[in-house]
Amino acid sequence: MTATLQNKAAIVTGGAQGLGQAICQRLAREGCRVLIADVNEAGVNATAAAIAKDSGQRVLGMKIDVTQEADVKALFDRAVQEFGRVDIVVSNAAILIAEPIANADAEKWRAVMSVNLFGYFLVTKYACRVMKGQGGGAIININSKSGKKGSAANSAYAASKFGSVGHTQSVALEMAPFNVRCNAICPGNLLDSPLWTHPDKGLFVQYLRAGKVPGAKNVEDVRRAYINQVPMKRGCSYEDVCNAVVFLASDQSSYITGISLSVTGGQEMN
Repeated sequence: MTATLQNKAAIVTGGAQGLGQAICQRLAREGCRVLIADVNEAGVNATAAAIAKDSGQRVLGMKIDVTQEADVKALFDRAVQEFGRVDIVVSNAAILIAEPIANADAEKWRAVMSVNLFGYFLVTKYACRVMKGQGGGAIININSKSGKKGSAANSAYAASKFGSVGHTQSVALEMAPFNVRCNAICPGNLLDSPLWTHPDKGLFVQYLRAGKVPGAKNVEDVRRAYINQVPMKRGCSYEDVCNAVVFLASDQSSYITGISLSVTGGQEMN
């Protein structure tokens, strides 16, 4: 079977671990050369080496901070130098800090906006510069169902993701004449991922502390509450999201731009 994205060149931010790592693995298996960017230098280099060995593709790692314009510019400069072009950009780098609004730490709130929204702006800015000049490309923002519906005790994250949806639509309108497509993917809850299950920083623990699930006494109560919200009665998986990434990056979606695709098992249908 021919790889769907054979010989494409891709950049993935936040790719050293978790969902970002899974996206990088899948893109490489689909035939892409991949430049992985992450603030975790040791992690990004180890991930790049492992994926290159597993896939046989050229996979590179680079330490960058998506909130620093010089870093983002250097990322795209290196991609063009190494690969000659950039066909696919997956903007995945994000953070989540859940706090009740009345007690929210202002600097933590600002940090979420800086990474999730300002960082996305910087990545799309330089992606568009390259893609406009080369005659096209696909930009994919890993958003969230919280970009379509508010989230109690999670105002910073939801605000950043709502803003990202608007940014996606605006970039899609502006870049359509240049054959540059810009779309977002809004996953449901990745309940089996470290984002949720980490014993100290995971969302199950954060949400329990923040009181997001009334009456919840432990992590299992929180988990059960989130499963019950999904019509298909399971959490979102990395594979679910990766399937959507491959579709939106491929020629099969050549007439699709400006959408925010819900991958939520029916929890969010807009």
